[in-house]
Amino acid sequence: MNSILSDLVGLLDLETIEQNIYRGQSRDLGGKSVFGGQVIGQALVAANRTVEHQVPHSLHAYFLRPGDMAQPIVYEVERVRDGRSFSTRRVHAIQHGQPILALIASFQKEEGGLDHQAQMPQVTPPEELPTLLECAEEWLRQAPDVGERTRNTLLRKVPIEFKPVHPWNPLVVEKREPVQHIWFRAAGRLPDDPLLHRCVLAYASDFNFLSTALLPHGMGWFRKDMVVASIDHALWFHRDVRVDDWLLYSMDSPSAQAARGFSRGLIFDRQGRLVASATQESLMRVVDTPAAP
Repeated sequence: MNSILSDLVGLLDLETIEQNIYRGQSRDLGGKSVFGGQVIGQALVAANRTVEHQVPHSLHAYFLRPGDMAQPIVYEVERVRDGRSFSTRRVHAIQHGQPILALIASFQKEEGGLDHQAQMPQVTPPEELPTLLECAEEWLRQAPDVGERTRNTLLRKVPIEFKPVHPWNPLVVEKREPVQHIWFRAAGRLPDDPLLHRCVLAYASDFNFLSTALLPHGMGWFRKDMVVASIDHALWFHRDVRVDDWLLYSMDSPSAQAARGFSRGLIFDRQGRLVASATQESLMRVVDTPAAP
């Protein structure tokens, strides 16, 4: 496991403060606030610490305030219900005395049942595609005048490796259909812990999602006249998954309106199994300042 992925595993190993209360740290990924996927992943870890013999099958989260990357996050878990098959937990992520995220997660005892799924799209395999970092180097050659923070954000190494099937330059954006297919995996081997893989998947599911709704408008999130942020995020775990093998994130955006964009995604493994589904609504507000990358 490389140091960047090891750091993510450490971020997901929360400190226990008291019964139902946990604390986590943050990392700067180049944004203006804590990365939403990190808070979702940590909140899921906190919820799972209060559950026995069940696995998470869904979560629904609302981002309430920007997170402060320089301060720890406290996670308070409410044990809403414990049933014979399902348990429910509510989690508040708190900084400076105020909630920055509210999440509710459901856990289920493993059982069999009826089984069907959507078919995986036929796309170029990851071995034939450049990495996102390789794409970013080319994008920066096409837009050499961008600021240092934008450059560092695009070239920053993260614990998830991405390979877009149809790359597009967020610095020089053209209007496209609101559809993306992106291969991703953890940047190294993870321990054989099914819960860890689901938490890392929750972390990774927030990458690239918001941008799908921007595509038909020819808008990039680096523009100074754009205010973008995740509003809410939902994730369903359908089948066991290994996040250290390639997964395909197939995303589309059926609607944008009232300064909000809606995106949805299906996540498949290399064998074509549908392992998870996600939805997200995001803020996409155009403000009255000069546009610039």
